Amino acid sequence: MEAAPQIDLSIVVLNYNTREHLRACLHALRAEGSPSIETEVLVVDNASADGSVEMVATEFPWARLVRSLRNGGFAFGNNQALRLARGDAILVLNPDTLIPPGGLGALLDVLRQHPEAGIVGPKLLRPDGSIHLACRRSFPTPSVAFYRLTGLSRLFPKSQRFGRYNLTYIEPDVPIEVDSVCGACLLIRRSVVDRIGLLDERFFMYGEDLDWCLRTREAGWTVRYEPSIVVRHQHGAASRQRAFRTNVYFFRAMDLFYRKHYIQRYHPLLTGVVRTSIYAALGLAMCRTLLTNPSQRRVGL
Repeated sequence: MEAAPQIDLSIVVLNYNTREHLRACLHALRAEGSPSIETEVLVVDNASADGSVEMVATEFPWARLVRSLRNGGFAFGNNQALRLARGDAILVLNPDTLIPPGGLGALLDVLRQHPEAGIVGPKLLRPDGSIHLACRRSFPTPSVAFYRLTGLSRLFPKSQRFGRYNLTYIEPDVPIEVDSVCGACLLIRRSVVDRIGLLDERFFMYGEDLDWCLRTREAGWTVRYEPSIVVRHQHGAASRQRAFRTNVYFFRAMDLFYRKHYIQRYHPLLTGVVRTSIYAALGLAMCRTLLTNPSQRRVGL
């Protein structure tokens, strides 16, 4: 990273054609602003066509606007702002999230209280009040992914073996160390980014947060889930409109994650089974999308 740390917190918001969500997100950040925390907000727009850039420039001149000439994906867009960020800590934030009052200070307090933690993530709640399960996850090893792909994790969510994908056997209000939190709202120490590097731009969409968390843990830090901080997340509002394409991104990310981190650990026969299963699951997801009402479509497993 190029910029020297000078402030407490940099907030990076990546937008692509989600103008109204972005407006609400920035209003929440402005209302949340604490005089005791020195912050900056960097908004990266990935070549939106919905007037997002003009809205930010007109209504939120205090945000630093980074205009990308193309939509290069989640990692590509965020990395443009990460290179400019000046904070000792950096919050990667989706535009379809709402930070609660006191949320920024609470997240920073967790980092201060847990010097072993390199990354912290809050509890994410959907609009209906249900938990977004991806806010605390295990890495998708072949066994963990198998339990998820076969539906065993849904049939036996309280099983420590079968429920490992989303840790459904652990109560959601228990603060714990986890393998990964969700990139929709992820606080990372600048020193961690300086050590492990930026997001991997080979992941266009999905998987880059898992990869970042794995690299953080391999470098000696922990990843912490903190449910006392609750962030609202309109998960999937944009991706449902592009369900076919985003399903491709999701399963390609699974394949890339496996090839990057696991392919050397397992026998080639198992690798063949795993990769075949990933693309078979993609085929099933495409069929499901065809048969599902657009308003009810989902992405992934």
